[in-house]
Amino acid sequence: MKSILKSMALVFFLLLISCVGKEEKKEGFSVDRSKATEQSSEASSATDAVPASKRITLEEKGVGQIKEITLDPQINTEMAAAGEAIFKSNCTACHKIDKRFIGPSPKGILERRSPEWIMNMILDPKLMTEEDRCAKDLLIEFNGAAMANQNLTVEETRSILEYFRTL
Repeated sequence: MKSILKSMALVFFLLLISCVGKEEKKEGFSVDRSKATEQSSEASSATDAVPASKRITLEEKGVGQIKEITLDPQINTEMAAAGEAIFKSNCTACHKIDKRFIGPSPKGILERRSPEWIMNMILDPKLMTEEDRCAKDLLIEFNGAAMANQNLTVEETRSILEYFRTL
């Protein structure tokens, strides 16, 4: 009985040793994960230094129908009030004014993003997260919680932007 156990232990040990150092291959397919990891960490290290929600990209206008906006120096209080009402009814499920929630806080957004970028993001968040670098990074930062398209008009979106100017 002892010799059988010793023989089985020896066979197991030999099998274990024979597996060490072998590269697992599947028919016609292999993956070198070390290169992909190095490349992704190099690419993301530049953008990870500052989270997307804190990054300043005022020169970027985003992707979408809004190409140029000129804001009046004076805030249009009537438009801002309409924007506040729209924001409260459509956006507060994911955005809180003073803190990070499911999505970023809009407070101070005009210090980090251009008005065109903000409006393009509100009007077509899917297009923005597909084609705009900062929007893609925000999607990653907020755990893949994609912004819902609220199907707002340009005028409604402009009202929200005016409301953001009051924050």
